[in-house]
Amino acid sequence: MNAKSHDKGRPLAHRLEQMTSFKVVDFLEAAVAMEAQGRDIVRMEAGEPAFDTAPAIAEAAIKALKDEKTHYTPSFGISALREAIAAFYDTRYGLKLSPERVVVTTGSSAALGLICDLYINPGEGLLLTDPGYPCNANFVRRAGGEPQLVPVSADNAYQLTGELVQSSWRDNTIGVMVASPSNPTGEMVDRANQTAIHNTVSRHGGVLIMDELYHGLVYDEKETSVLEITDEAFVINSFSKYFGMTGWRLGWMVAPEDTLPAISVMTQNFYISPPSIAQYAALGAFQPATIGLMEERREILRQRRDFLVPALRELGFVIPHSPAGAFYIYANIEALADDSETFCWDMLERAGVSFTPGTDFGEHLARQHVRFSYTQPMERLELAVERLASALGR
Repeated sequence: MNAKSHDKGRPLAHRLEQMTSFKVVDFLEAAVAMEAQGRDIVRMEAGEPAFDTAPAIAEAAIKALKDEKTHYTPSFGISALREAIAAFYDTRYGLKLSPERVVVTTGSSAALGLICDLYINPGEGLLLTDPGYPCNANFVRRAGGEPQLVPVSADNAYQLTGELVQSSWRDNTIGVMVASPSNPTGEMVDRANQTAIHNTVSRHGGVLIMDELYHGLVYDEKETSVLEITDEAFVINSFSKYFGMTGWRLGWMVAPEDTLPAISVMTQNFYISPPSIAQYAALGAFQPATIGLMEERREILRQRRDFLVPALRELGFVIPHSPAGAFYIYANIEALADDSETFCWDMLERAGVSFTPGTDFGEHLARQHVRFSYTQPMERLELAVERLASALGR
């Protein structure tokens, strides 16, 4: 986007000059338009679980509406939900977490925005992986900062290491953001590596932000929360992925105690409070029946991953190893095409399969990669493979 291209009235703010579009939305909108014209499109572009809302969540929302729970709440969220989230950390990780450190936010995006605004001054930088979730860099830019993209590859599971953080740290770097499991690769940072990253950041007096949005959606090993290692890091999480509450726009962060007064000033001013109905609905997410259902769905996603990875390899996509979590496959297309954007548009038009170019997620080898989201039912994934095989002449 170029602020100077706005030719009516006052020019747009300079911060918009470096903002990037979210290409997955471009493909989503194109797929929706084709479906409106009668085309059947297998949708593998968006990171949204294709499951119905869990019954206990829906029932809690309905009860909240009937009980007129439709007003402002405390800016950090209702006490019952903050307590439920803290209890979840005890159940899931064996962590005794004070509910006072839990800040319920309007989606996890709001949490990241709060942290960037809390720490980043104009001209300062935050280390991010390349590839990585594209909105992260834009939140850094919104705060006037510099996204410092660190190229990562399959050789290091598309993740930062303590050594990479050390070698990438600059005079203006104030911290690091890491996602485990990550979008777009589904790869994880193990406990030893998290410890090394934390130690390196601490030596520099920086801030560590850990995106744990896809915790719970891990298939072959147990995930580690950075809170098992340190109380100094920020953890961002969401009800969107494991709990499947994307449209409810509800997330949370766990923050160091000394930052809470400043965060309170921002939440009160920026959005007053998280959506009330979504908060009361989320209380249903922690009921045993809901957790049991989420675990069943995790197994369904694992089966989809285990089908799709070898199927795509048979078609010529290079996938060095099966992703550890989330619901994404980040695949190399060098044997199939020269440019991921052209390839994705071509497959959307000719095969009726929508997935995302690597250029949405950074610069490093981006035109050689695409991302598949395996959130659709198995029969739809099988159809996608059949269509791609036909279009690719395989």
